[in-house]
Amino acid sequence: MNHLKKFSILVAEDDEDDRLLLQTAFNEDGYRDDVEFVMNGVELMTRLNSPANPVAIRNLPSLILLDLNMPRKGGWEALIEIKASNALKKIPVIIFSAAENTSEIKRCYESGANSYIVKPNSYTGLLKIVQNLKNFWCYTASIPA
Repeated sequence: MNHLKKFSILVAEDDEDDRLLLQTAFNEDGYRDDVEFVMNGVELMTRLNSPANPVAIRNLPSLILLDLNMPRKGGWEALIEIKASNALKKIPVIIFSAAENTSEIKRCYESGANSYIVKPNSYTGLLKIVQNLKNFWCYTASIPA
């Protein structure tokens, strides 16, 4: 098992209710590390490319949970930017979207998404997804530094 000392998740989600449910699910699952939220792709890229933090010491997240449909800059555009950046492209990006469109899912994988999860329609389903994310990405997967 890969026990990481610090594992942080950056969630890009514009819907306030979805952010609250995600935060509650992470807390309920006993997730004690960092979960940070931004509301759109512009905020996400600003957070990732903060000029105040040079790349060598930047506090980059271990994982990005990315909604596709957001204002100002959507998730797909942010995904393209992340995967085009030498400094950011190793960060696993999990698409977390209500869209179940096969062509949309394919486009995300072709653009470098590491996984695609369809948002569940119940809190119980969300809690299960959070548990699976934590178990796989925190303890099972080997993520480059």
